[in-house]
Amino acid sequence: MSNTLVERNRERAEGSRGPIRRIVTLIGPAFVAAVAYVDPGNVAANLTAGAEYGYLLVWVLVASNLMAVLIQYTSAKLGLVTGHSMPELLRGRLGRRGRLAYWAQAEVVAAMTDLAEVIGGALALYLLFDLPLVLGGLIVGLVSLGLLAVQSRRGQRQFEMVIMGLLAVIAIGFMAGLAVSDTDWGGAAAGLVPRFEGPGTVLLAASMLGATVMPHVIYLHSSLARDRHGVGHDKPRLARLLHATKWDVGLSLLIAGSVNIGMLLLAAGSLRGVEGTDSIEGAHAAIESALGPIIAGAFAVGLLASGLASTSVGCYAGSAIMGGLLHRHIPVWLRRSITLIPALVLLGAGANPTWALVISQVVLSLGIPFAAIPLVRLTSDKAIMGEHANSLRVKVIAWTVVGLIVALNIALLALTLGGGGA
Repeated sequence: MSNTLVERNRERAEGSRGPIRRIVTLIGPAFVAAVAYVDPGNVAANLTAGAEYGYLLVWVLVASNLMAVLIQYTSAKLGLVTGHSMPELLRGRLGRRGRLAYWAQAEVVAAMTDLAEVIGGALALYLLFDLPLVLGGLIVGLVSLGLLAVQSRRGQRQFEMVIMGLLAVIAIGFMAGLAVSDTDWGGAAAGLVPRFEGPGTVLLAASMLGATVMPHVIYLHSSLARDRHGVGHDKPRLARLLHATKWDVGLSLLIAGSVNIGMLLLAAGSLRGVEGTDSIEGAHAAIESALGPIIAGAFAVGLLASGLASTSVGCYAGSAIMGGLLHRHIPVWLRRSITLIPALVLLGAGANPTWALVISQVVLSLGIPFAAIPLVRLTSDKAIMGEHANSLRVKVIAWTVVGLIVALNIALLALTLGGGGA
């Protein structure tokens, strides 16, 4: 079937639907990306922030989520307008050595993502069933391979539906405790004022930023939007797709942002000053003690869903990055096996899982500029984007966001190298 005929069939099908139903049928790619914003690394960073510093860093999550909305929509727009993923466009602009170097740093970011997600899923299985962490990590890896098989055999739409279902479980699991916790809403409002209290809060803020604005899904979202909606759109359909994408990104990140803020508020309201809450196991025990076994069980189920969904998306992103930058593909099972090894080694060596989660998010934060800067440059180029290139206002906002991220990372490096970390 020709592209023109496919386009006409799409137009006819969409034209028979009302505006709300039309938008609903077009959303989904951003929900896959949004899962990465509520992965186990977020749990570790947000619970630590709330338990140690109360409501102080609420503003970091709000600001990070607003940044994420802009960045993820821009990435999706790039894929829809050009018909190419961000890694593919970068491949055409880099020499061989540049492509290899860029791919290497992007794969490190993807590996750190996978590290957090497998460890988080293993922790959840330990909390729920008292399984050894290494065994739990293996189970998470196998189940995530099954989720990826849905995408490869049943198509992206079915994969989106599975991930959206897991996202619902994550939201319920992590938000259930907030409904019964003792939240100081005045203190939460005061936490919207940007400020730090010592080097430890800067390190934690960088971890929260790395857990919220995720480099691997900046690369991935352009692929998700392009693969879901196709290429070669006429102007009216492209306008509809971009409009639907705004809703897709806005709704998905509203859910993800609410979950993240809810975790911090839960920790600030119910775990502040409680010993042992610097680990997810300790936080789970404190939640059970303060709010009961049902809430603690819901939290553990949410953590498991988070690990399973986000590690699948992370592996998907790694494949898109390699395919776009190097034009090489390896079997999903092989990629899954390779990326599983670091997490299993750490779990087997007895490393503190929560510490590993937080550090992985710091590494992710350092990788954000490598994804965000090229994204803004590509989407501001009229030769690439045409009339859909970033306006002057969007450019100013986008470069301000990137500048803030880079500044925070410089501060993070200075504190870490100077021995002033938390």
